[in-house]
Amino acid sequence: MTTKHRVLEVASSSFAEAGVAATSLDDLARRLGITKQTILYHFKSKEGLLRAVALNGARELRDELETAADASGPGWDQVQALVRAAFALAVRRPELLGLLREVSRLGPPVSHEVLVVLAPLIDRSVHALDVGMDEGIFRRSDPRLVLVSAYAVTTGVVTEPEVLRAVGLELDLRVAARLRRTVLDFLRAALLPAQGAPSSSSELPST
Repeated sequence: MTTKHRVLEVASSSFAEAGVAATSLDDLARRLGITKQTILYHFKSKEGLLRAVALNGARELRDELETAADASGPGWDQVQALVRAAFALAVRRPELLGLLREVSRLGPPVSHEVLVVLAPLIDRSVHALDVGMDEGIFRRSDPRLVLVSAYAVTTGVVTEPEVLRAVGLELDLRVAARLRRTVLDFLRAALLPAQGAPSSSSELPST
C-alpha cells in the first residue's frame, strides 16, 4: 500500500471516529509514523485531505449500491438489495458511513461535492420508486422523503456505537442482521400495501 493510500485509510477512520475538528495532521502523522510534511505533499492541506477521503467514500458507497441495484429485480426486490448492500458495507467498512455522516454535518463545500457523486444513484432510486408507485407496487408518497428517512435510519443505527452499547449491543454480523430487518420493516410499512411483501423475519441472518 502506498503512503498516499495509507494516509487516506487512517484519515478516514480518524475523521469518522474522532471527528474532523478533533483530528489534526500532527495526530495522523504520528499514527502513520511519517511527517506532517509528507501528508501535505500529497494533499496540500487538511481540507484537501478531507475532500479526498470524503469523495473516495462517496464513490465506494455509490458503486456498492449501484452494483446491488443492477443485480436485483425491480420493486421491493431492489429495495431489499440496496438495504442489504448498505448494511454489508457498514459491517465491512463501519468508518465509511461514519465519515459520510460527519461530512454531512460539516456542510459545504465538501458535503455538496459528495452529493454530486451520489446524485446519479439518488436520481435512479427516486425514479425506481416513482415507477413502483405508478404501477401500484408501492404506496403513493414522496420518494425523496422515503430515501432521506431510509438513509438517516441506516446511518444512525450503524454509526453510533456508543448508542448501541448503551442498549447492550455491539455491531457484528448478527446485530447487523437484526438492525437490517428493522430498517426493512420500516420501509415495508412506508412503501407497501398491507399484504405487499412477506415478513423480513424470513431472511437469513447474514449480510
